[in-house]
Amino acid sequence: MLKNFHRVLLKISGEFLMGDLEYGLNIETVDRIAEEVKGIRHRGVEVCVVIGGGNIFRGISAASYGMHRAVADNIGMLATVMNCIAFQNSLERLGVDTRVMSAIHMPSICEPYIQRRAIRHLDKGRVVICAAGSGNPYFSTDTAAVLRALETNCEVFIKATKVDGVYDSDPKKNQDALFLEELAYDDIMNKNIRVMDHTAVTLAKENNIPMIVFSLQKKGNLEKVLFGSGKYSLIV
Repeated sequence: MLKNFHRVLLKISGEFLMGDLEYGLNIETVDRIAEEVKGIRHRGVEVCVVIGGGNIFRGISAASYGMHRAVADNIGMLATVMNCIAFQNSLERLGVDTRVMSAIHMPSICEPYIQRRAIRHLDKGRVVICAAGSGNPYFSTDTAAVLRALETNCEVFIKATKVDGVYDSDPKKNQDALFLEELAYDDIMNKNIRVMDHTAVTLAKENNIPMIVFSLQKKGNLEKVLFGSGKYSLIV
């Protein structure tokens, strides 16, 4: 049973923003996720968001075709900025006060990420959207999201996926895959469960921040999970 969280970090993959498209942004999907965030914000939850860029560019994929990994990751970080600006627009059209803060400085379109300023925005009830990952190549947006959760004093890291939690094998390939309601950080690494990269899990473990994995496919699921009635996996 989850407690009522005051401040949370929500990680959204770039691929999720594609909706049923093969590439880019599905604005209806972006708007729906913005409504989910608005819902929990109106219930008093302070929200920090990290968004990936895989719907536009995946650095690790480009590196596998011969591009230098650092260059590929830099392009991927810029892709996250585009997603974050789009998500900000959706939230603001819903009347939610929002700030995009980027680890790569681009002051004409968003604020630079400064830890104390991010905390101040959250204290004032604004949704903070952290762009450009950690600003460093070779680190995933999952790792950046755990880092931002720790820096902004979030009580939990929430990973939104297309699957309703963690399974012992791929449920799309194995109909007998076992749903894991609660598991330890070490289970992910020792059993090589591919829900997020090991650097992110290690950082969460070392700082004892709980992690929730759930599906954002169904409307209202984020609020249900945070307030005790949704399906999710808890990693502690």
